[in-house]
Amino acid sequence: MRFLRRLLDQQAHHFQPGGRLEKLYPLWEAQDTFLYTPGEVTAGASHVRDGLDLKRLMMTVVVALAGCVYMAFYNTGHQANLAITLGAAPLDTWQTQVFVSLGLSFDPNDLFACLVHGGLYYLPVLLVTFAVGGACEAVFCLVRKHEINEGFLVTGMLIPLVLPATIPLWQVALGTAFGVVVGKEIFGGTGMNVLNPALVARAFIFFAYPAEMSGDMVWIAADTATDAVSGATALATATLGGGAVLTSSFDWWDAFIGLVPGSMGETSVLACLFGATVLVATGVGSWRIMVSVVLGTVVMALTLNVIGSATNLFFGVTPVWHFVLGGWAFGTVFMATEPVTAPTVGAGHYVYGFLIGVLCVLIRVVNPAYPEGMMLSILFMNLFAPLIDYFVVRANVRRRSSRYAG
Repeated sequence: MRFLRRLLDQQAHHFQPGGRLEKLYPLWEAQDTFLYTPGEVTAGASHVRDGLDLKRLMMTVVVALAGCVYMAFYNTGHQANLAITLGAAPLDTWQTQVFVSLGLSFDPNDLFACLVHGGLYYLPVLLVTFAVGGACEAVFCLVRKHEINEGFLVTGMLIPLVLPATIPLWQVALGTAFGVVVGKEIFGGTGMNVLNPALVARAFIFFAYPAEMSGDMVWIAADTATDAVSGATALATATLGGGAVLTSSFDWWDAFIGLVPGSMGETSVLACLFGATVLVATGVGSWRIMVSVVLGTVVMALTLNVIGSATNLFFGVTPVWHFVLGGWAFGTVFMATEPVTAPTVGAGHYVYGFLIGVLCVLIRVVNPAYPEGMMLSILFMNLFAPLIDYFVVRANVRRRSSRYAG
């Protein structure tokens, strides 16, 4: 490692101001700070020093995502093997051909086989996401002549986890570019974005290519007597057959563990709970937002349960089912708590999270054509986060003014 450090130091002058490769300094600085801790520190007394810099913060989120990444491997492979075993999925895809060439069997109960098969779906999406997103980040940094930071590290991890296994890679590339450029870079880059870039990417792909995201193009395996069906995901199925379908087609415990069809990394509430523990324990994620989302979901779901509907049986879905289906848990833990797009004041976290939970249930239940409401509810509340901060700060100013008015 000392040899590498010396080598980097010897070449650094080429990328410094006045060097022949000065324009490529952002790329040089990115790889140097990725390998080693930056040597520059703030010296002025006006700066607040904290051991948790951007790199450590991003790595903490990546560690928190470990359980979801594992499920992206295992559950994706499990669902694929199960679908093939039941005759619900084709055998002519390149993933299955590579899988067969490795001499493995399509056994949904074989841990290794599930991990390998799932990796054949997940890893290409991950690689395309980082290649396209990293290229977009580098281009903007070179044009603006500022350093490449670690902001895309988490975004690049999140995007594949919220996408289905069968999504075409060109759509992944297009959605990632849209999410990075429109969702972040046009606002000024990391720390200045109004919307969550990963959710912007997912929203773009969903509305541009809805069939590949949640419609009849997404394969699932459902054991109905002796046959299998290929169709919509759990929430979409529930809207077609009513809330009762949830208890008949999917076991709650399997949904909690994550052994149900859906986006590759967001099906497991258990994995999200692990991530929530890491984020809350390290102070990276706001427990106020998480608790408020839970409360908003419970209040809205119970209200609709009481109201009921003769034509829309999804009104009868209880809060415990909302918790384990779709991207509710993943959105609550990893999307809603993003510090850049959430309110900055603690009191605003309660309002922000509560309204996300309320809107999520409303979108899921009242609009059967769009069964997954977590993405839209978070993006919608991202827009109102500055307004929430404004009113909370104004309320604090008025309260303190009245306290010291005399």
